[in-house]
Amino acid sequence: MISPAAPAEPKVTSSDPEVVAMFDWARKKANSWVQLPGTTGPINVDEYQTGGTGTAPYAPTYWAGYANRSAYYSRDMTHQLAGAHLIGLDTENETMLRSYAASATAEHKYFPVWSLNFDAKTYLSIDYKSPDNFVREVPTTFELVEKAAQAYLWTGDRRYVDDPVLWDFYRHATEQFIDLHNSARPNGKVKVAEGTGNGIFSGAASYNEQDGDGLAEAGDGIASEYQAYLAMAVLARGKGDTALARTYDKRAADLKAYFNDDWSGTGSGADMVRAYTLSGTPVTGWGKENSVFMPMKQIIEPGARGDAYLDYIEAQELGPEGSPNIESTMYLPDMFFKNNRDDTAWQWMKKIYGERELQHVNSSQGPNGDYPEVSFTLVSQTVEGLMGIAPDAADHRVTTQSRLPSGMKWLQAADVPVGTGTITVRHDGATRTTLTNNAHGGAYQWEARFPGVHKKIKVNGVPQRVRTKTVGGVTYTYATPTVRAGATAVVQVAD
Repeated sequence: MISPAAPAEPKVTSSDPEVVAMFDWARKKANSWVQLPGTTGPINVDEYQTGGTGTAPYAPTYWAGYANRSAYYSRDMTHQLAGAHLIGLDTENETMLRSYAASATAEHKYFPVWSLNFDAKTYLSIDYKSPDNFVREVPTTFELVEKAAQAYLWTGDRRYVDDPVLWDFYRHATEQFIDLHNSARPNGKVKVAEGTGNGIFSGAASYNEQDGDGLAEAGDGIASEYQAYLAMAVLARGKGDTALARTYDKRAADLKAYFNDDWSGTGSGADMVRAYTLSGTPVTGWGKENSVFMPMKQIIEPGARGDAYLDYIEAQELGPEGSPNIESTMYLPDMFFKNNRDDTAWQWMKKIYGERELQHVNSSQGPNGDYPEVSFTLVSQTVEGLMGIAPDAADHRVTTQSRLPSGMKWLQAADVPVGTGTITVRHDGATRTTLTNNAHGGAYQWEARFPGVHKKIKVNGVPQRVRTKTVGGVTYTYATPTVRAGATAVVQVAD
């Protein structure tokens, strides 16, 4: 049974009616995929077992994957997690992450299972046959670690750093898992987790299931491993282990350097390496997910080579080799936002939203809009993407950056849940941002960023000393006012 109401209802208003309609549709649609905890429902439902194999009481969960299966999928769930938080599904996120963590056993060589039924216990039978015969793909192990850190940053929930099941999973995923899947190709002083090259039921290197066989290492795997190391540093600091955090920061830096200096080759655009076969042969050209994830996970060093690869990806996606599957194109707004190509990201959001009534490539799925990931990601791409909101709830900090596309004069996201309260943020173009702390207690240190070097900056109308910083190859002018509970602050730059 579907849950009847959303626990949180952020609201979007704007000079552009399309983004308002898109967000309203996405928020309501995403909420329609939430299960009502305690309800008894079928398990192991799929296109071959339409009645399932039995029933079980459902846990706090939501659909993430095909709507004709009684399950949530790790790949989908990790991409839906931020959107789920934004509509108040923190209990569901923690339940689902923990269920995957518990499944990543020594017997499974620390791979999490691919899908679980809504009871959060039973592995979906279509994807799981035995401990050595189940669907598994390298990137998802690392994405689960990355998204646990993302959930922690949004909520400040101590369970993400104190729960032993979760913590053991993080450590296994970034230690033993890599050691157990790292024999086909040497990587010098760093380690790169590998697939078997024998298909998804024995461990695929990439999310690209159409072009994944025969690959030992793939761009989406190594890029996700990089983000998992950064996530471990965040989680370790949350736990109070600064030495461990420094260890993982160094591993991330070493892996990124290795990727740029060695793994990715010397070519640019179509000639950049995006995978290696079991025999060690480098693979270039268009790899869909194993191409897209490299800039999306920001493992490519900022600069001309990274820009050329973004151009190459866009040309491929818009050409005859573009993915017909919306499951792949949903990553594109995230990729372009993370690389400050705001107009392009917005164009892809509009394309995805505009194709919501088209038939999904899997005919039994129904229209694209009934694929749960579509609505959840449009929610997060509005708040994290267009609004550029990045919280650290445990440390009472929030960063903003306007990513409004050309022609969108202003955009506001109200009642955005951060920690135990909410904030409201409004961008007027790229030069003025307003933040309201709606909480009843507690202050936030707000870092308001504006791309470029500006001559003037004001906080609540008062001129401040101009400060700049460079993040990801981009220079920002910024201010860091403290915003008390119930207060509003305005930061504006000018030249």
